[in-house]
Parts: sequence; C-alpha cells; structure tokens
Amino acid sequence: MNIKKIEWILRIAVAGEFIGHGVFALQQKAGWIKYFTAVGFSGDQALTLMPWIGAMDILLALLVLVRPVRLALLWMAFWGFWTALLRPIAGEPVWDFVERWANWGAPLALLMLYGWPKGKAWLK
Repeated sequence: MNIKKIEWILRIAVAGEFIGHGVFALQQKAGWIKYFTAVGFSGDQALTLMPWIGAMDILLALLVLVRPVRLALLWMAFWGFWTALLRPIAGEPVWDFVERWANWGAPLALLMLYGWPKGKAWLK
C-alpha cells in the first residue's frame, strides 16, 4: 500500500471540496441563505458572513495542499459536519446530510492518517 498516494488523494479531495464551497460562498450563493436563517441569522447577516467563510475555506484548502496542519484538519472535519447537518436543520431531507458525509469524513481520514496529536502537535 502506498500511503503517500493515499495522502495526496485525500489532500486533493479535501482541497477540492473546500475550494468549491469557498467559491460558492464568495459568490454569496442565494440558496445557502436558508442555512443561515435556520440557525438564527438574517439574510443580510448571511450575505455579510459568506465572503468571510469563503475566504477561510479557500485558505484552508490551500493550506492542506501546501502544509496540512492537524488543527486545520480538525476544523475542516467539524465544519464539513456542521454544514452538512445544516441541511436537515433547514428542512431538507436527512439524505442531504448523509450525502455529504465525505465533506467531513475526508478531512477526518487525513487527520487520522497523520495520527491524532497530543499537546502542541496539533499545530504540526
């Protein structure tokens, strides 16, 4: 088994997901406003937050390609889980959540490949 190839497949997959979502957020994708309003934000607040979220997603995507940091991967797994979970919270079928398990599973798998860190190793 070639672990380096598996690592790069996961890195590219995670980066692709976060670049794609980041670009949609920068474009202030109208269909996403309902996810913000489902948890108490207004439509205007959603439009204000989306470019910031998009920039963060793209920055994390580039980081995972250049130098994956365990803490960033943990955040990406959490963020992928949360954004997938927002679908049924906003009234969409639970299958929209299930369909997006790779959004959090891929960064979590990459984190597990590097090993669950202890102490300051989260920043390595």
